[in-house]
Amino acid sequence: MKNTLNLFSIVIIIAAISYSSCGTGKSNKNMNDSISKKTVPEWTNNLTIYEVNLRQYSKSGSFKDFEKHLPRLKEMGVGILWFMPVQPIGVKNRKGTLGSYYSVSDYMAVNPEYGTLDDFKKLVKKCHDAGMYVIIDWVANHTSWDNKLITTHPEWYSKDSSGKIIAPVPDWTDVADLNYDKKGLHRYMIDAMKFWLKEADIDGFRCDVAGMVTTDFWNEVRPALDSIKKVFMLAEAEDSILHEKAFDMSYTWNFHHLTTDIAQGKKTALTIDTLFRKESKKFTSDAYRMYFTSNHDENSWNGTAYEKYGDGVKTFAVLTFTVPGMPLIYSGQEAGLNKRLKFFDKDTIVWKKDVFFELYKTLIALKKENKALWNGEYGGTMKKINTTDNKSVFAFCRQKDNNEVLVILNLSKKPVDIALKDCPTTGAYTDVFTKQQVKVEKNSKFKLKAWEYRVFER
Repeated sequence: MKNTLNLFSIVIIIAAISYSSCGTGKSNKNMNDSISKKTVPEWTNNLTIYEVNLRQYSKSGSFKDFEKHLPRLKEMGVGILWFMPVQPIGVKNRKGTLGSYYSVSDYMAVNPEYGTLDDFKKLVKKCHDAGMYVIIDWVANHTSWDNKLITTHPEWYSKDSSGKIIAPVPDWTDVADLNYDKKGLHRYMIDAMKFWLKEADIDGFRCDVAGMVTTDFWNEVRPALDSIKKVFMLAEAEDSILHEKAFDMSYTWNFHHLTTDIAQGKKTALTIDTLFRKESKKFTSDAYRMYFTSNHDENSWNGTAYEKYGDGVKTFAVLTFTVPGMPLIYSGQEAGLNKRLKFFDKDTIVWKKDVFFELYKTLIALKKENKALWNGEYGGTMKKINTTDNKSVFAFCRQKDNNEVLVILNLSKKPVDIALKDCPTTGAYTDVFTKQQVKVEKNSKFKLKAWEYRVFER
């Protein structure tokens, strides 16, 4: 009887599909396209992203005190503000005195240490008024141990053989792992994300450990959010499949680790072109990649940008701003942050004038104004330029319409005399940093100090 019923059901379903395909095939195709097709929001085409570590940003760590920094960030030219998690932090199994930002106890509430939901809504509006967009961190993979879901929906969590809820990673003792085989969890999490779009009018999400959550969930998320407003989605992952339907931008850890090795003399500039060739086969041209010399994880756990890059710290910052992708600035980098910020305790950033503010201001303006450096398909492709010392110097150009940028970087601790070899773009350029006119020929020669960078545009 059961087999007969299943067969009958299958026949009915096939008939229904055939009928809908014949009668409304075009409509169904368009509907499916609207569900599956993902496009990057056009407003992101020339922007730079800035990570906000609210806890360490001021003595109070509040939304209201962060507002005081908006004029400075606007002057620097920041386009997207990414706020680390703004939700309440769990108390049970908490690490340190304040706990991990990524141990969320309530997805639809605000951490009272930062302020109220109304405070956050006002902050978002002020960011928008200042011409900046706002995305917030989203921790879909796990919750705190005192999140209400533990008691209301224990079936949504991963369990060991004895039925005990487990942590996603042994060392992450302050969080409990969610199980995305449960469709009810999908619906809950999507509704929680929608809450922030509707209530606070944010512009997207940076999704924590996105690769540890099933891709089918993220593929459900994107159209659901886009139905409210066109969002920008950043994945903390380096998996091209996440770009297909869900995410606009992903991390570039391979690049970060490679450039760290180059700065420390473990590898040469030759390896950069090899990596880009490899990744061009993996990621499509519309996939944004996020380049950085620091972020909250790298700073707290692996070392500051100064520890990693030494005297080349500015040079590699220039590189992250000029390769095809979106550059990231972490809180305090513009003030010369040279300390590992504590992750679970209070450790306020010391704000001071630093050469990095003007460097970032110049690079952000260049990226905004010169289409060759725009993000994804909006910008120009990168063409490597050979020199007489490819091991020490990485040179390349990017072109888009009538816009061009030529970049020459000495990625070594020694001065070099080099010549370009058949440079594909020649003529008069403006030096981005000195504003002087420079004539570039096919075999132009350059004397470069250790870690010196030259950026020309027209």
